[in-house]
Amino acid sequence: MQVTEEDGGRLNAFAREPRMVVMDRAEASASNSRLLLIGGAVLVAVLVLVATWIS
Repeated sequence: MQVTEEDGGRLNAFAREPRMVVMDRAEASASNSRLLLIGGAVLVAVLVLVATWIS
């Protein structure tokens, strides 16, 4: 952690952030994003059904 001293002698600690990595389009898989989208839609549908069943 990087620590700096402020006015009045107070210490302020900053977390060390990881380096950013830029992904190429080839690295981003379309099938993974499609699977995530379908899984999210199924989850929302199940939650709506459960909420309807409870009420």
